[in-house]
Amino acid sequence: MVSPGALRVVRCGGSALRGARAVFSADSKYLLCASGDFVKVYSVSTEETLRLMGGHADLVTGIQLNPHNHMQLYSSSLDGTIKLWDFMDGIPIKTFTVGAKLLALYTLASAEDSVFVVIPKKGERDTFQLVSVKLTKGAGQDLESKELSVVLDGVGASMKQIAFGREGAYVVSVKGVNLQVYFFKRKLLNRFSLSTVKTKGDNRFSCVVCHPTEDCIATGHADGKIRLWRNFHHKKEYTYSTLHWHHDIVMDLAFSVEGTRLLSGGVESVVVQWHNESSCQKDFLPRLGSPIECISMSSDGALCCTLHTDNRITIINSNLRFSRSIQGLIKSRDVKTGLVVDPRTKALVLNGEPGHLQFYSLQSDQQLFSLDIVQRQYIHQEGLKQSDLVKVAFSACGTWLATVEESEEVTDPELQLKLWFYHEEAQSFELNTRINTPHDNHITDMCFREMEELGDDSLILVTTGRDCVFKVWVMVEDNDPEAHQSVSWSCDFVGSYRNYQATNCCFSEDGSLLAVSFEETVTVWDSLTWDLKCTFCHPPGNIRKICFGRLTCSKYLIGATDYGFLCCWNLLTCALEWSAHLNIVVLQPDPLSEHIAAVSWLSKESSLFVFKPNEPRPIYIQRNLCKEKILLAAFVPRDEPEMISSEKYLWLRKSQLFFLTDTQELMTLSTKPLEKRLTPSSKQLAVEESLPVTPLSLLLGKHRHQQAQEDIDLGKPVVPNKQEQASPAVKELLHTPAHVLPSASFLCTIFINSLLISKENKSAEEVADEVEMESEKAEDDSDEEDGTAMEQEDTSHLELLGEVTCKLSKSQEKELRKIRKMDYSWISAF
Repeated sequence: MVSPGALRVVRCGGSALRGARAVFSADSKYLLCASGDFVKVYSVSTEETLRLMGGHADLVTGIQLNPHNHMQLYSSSLDGTIKLWDFMDGIPIKTFTVGAKLLALYTLASAEDSVFVVIPKKGERDTFQLVSVKLTKGAGQDLESKELSVVLDGVGASMKQIAFGREGAYVVSVKGVNLQVYFFKRKLLNRFSLSTVKTKGDNRFSCVVCHPTEDCIATGHADGKIRLWRNFHHKKEYTYSTLHWHHDIVMDLAFSVEGTRLLSGGVESVVVQWHNESSCQKDFLPRLGSPIECISMSSDGALCCTLHTDNRITIINSNLRFSRSIQGLIKSRDVKTGLVVDPRTKALVLNGEPGHLQFYSLQSDQQLFSLDIVQRQYIHQEGLKQSDLVKVAFSACGTWLATVEESEEVTDPELQLKLWFYHEEAQSFELNTRINTPHDNHITDMCFREMEELGDDSLILVTTGRDCVFKVWVMVEDNDPEAHQSVSWSCDFVGSYRNYQATNCCFSEDGSLLAVSFEETVTVWDSLTWDLKCTFCHPPGNIRKICFGRLTCSKYLIGATDYGFLCCWNLLTCALEWSAHLNIVVLQPDPLSEHIAAVSWLSKESSLFVFKPNEPRPIYIQRNLCKEKILLAAFVPRDEPEMISSEKYLWLRKSQLFFLTDTQELMTLSTKPLEKRLTPSSKQLAVEESLPVTPLSLLLGKHRHQQAQEDIDLGKPVVPNKQEQASPAVKELLHTPAHVLPSASFLCTIFINSLLISKENKSAEEVADEVEMESEKAEDDSDEEDGTAMEQEDTSHLELLGEVTCKLSKSQEKELRKIRKMDYSWISAF
């Protein structure tokens, strides 16, 4: 039961995974990554999300393992706090409040009670400091750590622009064309500068790392060069060598554990491995999909991972071979397709990589798969006009997919309408029909109609365009013997209204009516005869969004204008039912109820209104929904209706509302925090499934399976073992962290009682039946002597056949005895 608390806006996915360098656990089984204001724990072997640790109020900017306890993790955030986590259990241990915004986090084994963070310098804009924070010791969970010591001034804000040297003897910072090294013991600061006159190209520093065993500094630069610095203990006697392969900026660098290999990555989507600091010895891992943002190495050197600009994590083996990939929500430059829900998988479908359609799972916060729509190589070059995906629509059952792609030309775009059919065997969409230039100008909207009473013949597609027409596309049989499919799509009807541009279209719930908006006017058409039934208008302003009501509100049509009006028309009376002065930017009906969600944007504030068309008063209003502007929204049907006690939130019972902001953050409304999406039992199950299977467990499992199969074959009823059943007391005892368990004396009684087999209590009726049966037993002994032998013989035959006799209840046995006593000799006379 969901508590009737206030709805909260929860960031549910799509957050950038590249906010900080990822961290491997000490045994390299888990990968920890910052994702928005959460920290995620992934299984390296299964790629699934095992933990979702939330507690920060703003973006997480750094994560580091505790150098003195590798089962713990430090995280820093823009909310000014440092949290210490037990990441195996997913619980916070300590919270240290620093106060200032924390932009990066570093830890050292030599600094026991301190961590290093980057904070803004007070009183100066765009100036940052590297400071040491002394972590306060105390008994409470929330502590204040205000004791700060400045280490370096004028550092960069990025975590990749600071690195600590061998054994923490010095710290290096790069910014612009300047490099500075601070030695802790000597308290000496050396500064170096790369003059743009002496060296050609863009010498600005982009990243820095230090050699793990030698006094060597590796720096990446904007011109694609890598410089290896030595002898930097002296200001004038320093030297550096240059490695060059990247044609653009070097995004990140990482040394191997032993320091014999250097990894680099950039916009080319290629990991370059340099051997022994030589430009002649290098290996490549190309075609990783998108520019590389960060590189991290595991402590044992067996694995490394790269974080990419498209929200992807790539795990790579030590021999530079691809191992696994974890793909989050790809943040496109512009989500032109809107948020569409796949009826089959209930995944969100929207623009992904250029020319691709991504299917994003809301449950796992990962991409299910990506469908190449444009099927052309995308060239990363500014100013080049290329085709992109702009519209998407699914049929009601999800078997047909319609896509529209167009070039970036404004005046004369190249248009293609494609129809895709889902093949169950291939488990993918395959192209069925390609239509070149379906409209003479940009396509503005499209939708499917599918009527159950007419079957497949009812499936049609409607498209609207700026060429002032809407077109109806139907399936026809393909008589071409060389064709690979039996049906294809062709245009069946073209409609227009007063030479106005067609902007939106939608079908009624039963598919009998089609609404098409032409600038300021909404037209309603009969979808069988294509006769114009009526028109609605609410000037001034063009129609921005339209939708039909559903279920008990199916007689209403809702429209929003760009002049700030929300209108509701009655289709039976052909009159305006009500209107409201709201600047609606998103209008989304729930497919499973009468509710409609409308999002307005006014005075830099997004507000949510949920209403039924037959009631002008909203049933739910939430002002200042989030800081960003909401661009898109979608209702996603739940697998099972949510149990909600508050009538105020009943509109969330069957579907959940998701919305996308202008910063491409995917959010939702929930009465429960997002951390409860992974329950403790499912979290533990996920961890247990990722553990390796031992030979002993395989042997015991095989023996138990064979024994159970033999019992079934012999007709023996399978009795579940009490010890193997799920006991809540035992689970709590084994799965609860040790430091939060009560005393052993308190747990002993609960644990022992959970192992005992409870004695079944007999009801009064059962006891009375047993007494009556015992009194009748003496009378039935003589009648049952012959029948007992027969029953035993029959039973033995049934057991040989592998069948189990059905056990009768007490009352049924009593009735059976009465039937046996009856005299059936009169039947022999016939």
